[in-house]
Amino acid sequence: MQIDPTPLSGVFILTPARHGDARGFFSESWNRRTLSQAGVDLPEFVQDNHSMSVQVGTLRGLHYQAPPHAQGKLVRCGRGSLFDVAVDVRLGSPTYGQWFGAELSFENGRQLWIPAGFLHGFVTREPDTEIVYKCTDHYDKTSDGAVAWDSLGIDWGVSDPLLSDKDRAAPAFADWTSPFTHEAQA
Repeated sequence: MQIDPTPLSGVFILTPARHGDARGFFSESWNRRTLSQAGVDLPEFVQDNHSMSVQVGTLRGLHYQAPPHAQGKLVRCGRGSLFDVAVDVRLGSPTYGQWFGAELSFENGRQLWIPAGFLHGFVTREPDTEIVYKCTDHYDKTSDGAVAWDSLGIDWGVSDPLLSDKDRAAPAFADWTSPFTHEAQA
């Protein structure tokens, strides 16, 4: 597994090896021992999610789940391609308000690890794009929240995305108070 850090502390791109032949390929997309041996210790996963977006330019985000049910997510694209984004919203973090985006696709097999304390969103680049992600906490409706997709200067590559009512009504980043804090590493 190739492990690449990003400019945001704690966010990683993980690219599993693919072993292929004339039949297709096999890939081990998650292995706690492999990551731990490489110095990346992720929390326990308790839930897997899978969504499919029919139209190109479908944007979902920027979402979060507040403490005490904050979620870390290991995100990958099962079919198609998407631009996946993490935004650091940990109060006191040196990268507070900064974002990182990566192209995830079936073809490149890349995954993005997004720890708790980050907003998450993505926009689809191909029709019928599927996103699959592992979560470190169960979904909790009372902890669910969103920040406006267009309030952080993120270059999504679309000007008029397809949005849900929830995402259309989300508050701007400047009008939102983060429920997350940054814990300095010793």
